[in-house]
Amino acid sequence: MSELDDQAPLAYGGLPDDLESTLVSPGRRSDPERLVARLIELGWSVGVAESLTGGLVVASLVAVPGASEVVRGGVVAYATDLKESILGVDPTLLEAHGPVHPRVARQMADGARRVLGREGRPAQVGIATTGIAGPDSPDGQPVGTVHIAVSTPLGSRAESLLLGGDREAIRTATVARALRLALDAL
Repeated sequence: MSELDDQAPLAYGGLPDDLESTLVSPGRRSDPERLVARLIELGWSVGVAESLTGGLVVASLVAVPGASEVVRGGVVAYATDLKESILGVDPTLLEAHGPVHPRVARQMADGARRVLGREGRPAQVGIATTGIAGPDSPDGQPVGTVHIAVSTPLGSRAESLLLGGDREAIRTATVARALRLALDAL
């Protein structure tokens, strides 16, 4: 008989009580998962207004199971006139500064809350992105100029960035930063 034959087999359920009740984490949650979970916890909804990201922010949120509890929808206002007509961005602001400006991003976020609300009440959170992903700049601002805004009942905040890389890298980095800004606001 070998030494192994002398040992009793290990059985499931033979763990000490403190280990049997230990919860195992599935790992670090992504920012979209964390944002959806936080919104569910608060009982808040979110609307998204996007220009250069073209729907990638809202797509990252709706990819999360359970997102339908909090995500109201998204508006892709790629054209400047849609920022005004759908999201309510001030036409004087657009005339003076163009669509790539931090105040435009703030007004887009406010517009997302208003337009994507429910029963006459705004969504509690609005996220907006506007910028220049390249390869060319239509108004002379550097490619990679990005403005992100988040609006909540507590106020709004905007962040201006100058991102490097190609068009895809700029758009991807913008989505990641927009989600982090929203998490920071909550």
